[in-house]
Amino acid sequence: MESKRQQKFASLLQQELATVFQRDLPHLFPGLPPGISTVRVAPDLGVARIYLSLLLANNGDSMLQEVRDHTKEIRLALAKRIRQQVRVVPELNFFLDDSASYAAHMDQVLNDLNIPPAPTSDDEKDSATGPKRPKLFADEDE
Repeated sequence: MESKRQQKFASLLQQELATVFQRDLPHLFPGLPPGISTVRVAPDLGVARIYLSLLLANNGDSMLQEVRDHTKEIRLALAKRIRQQVRVVPELNFFLDDSASYAAHMDQVLNDLNIPPAPTSDDEKDSATGPKRPKLFADEDE
């Protein structure tokens, strides 16, 4: 579980990295810049794991590799933005966030399930409820 300090720092990194991608380094990402879905920070605030959401990118793996190739430039631009707020700029590790594709896959699996429709007539409803439970005591009412 992350501490409040880690959560605040992760939030700061997420906001500032989004600004870096959009304003400071737009030439690195032709078209749309990658979105930042989650940032996880180590307890010592020395390492940050950044999960990129590349939903609108045609080839997510190549864009992720492009981001990893320019990690030093991204870290330098981030350092210029947050140098007054932190002592040390963390090491940045970028990962692909596949939660959206996983959700789409699970949605497809659920849609492919063959679930029979519920019975409609009264006869079928009575048989679907199962057998009646036996009386345990003589004074029980139904």
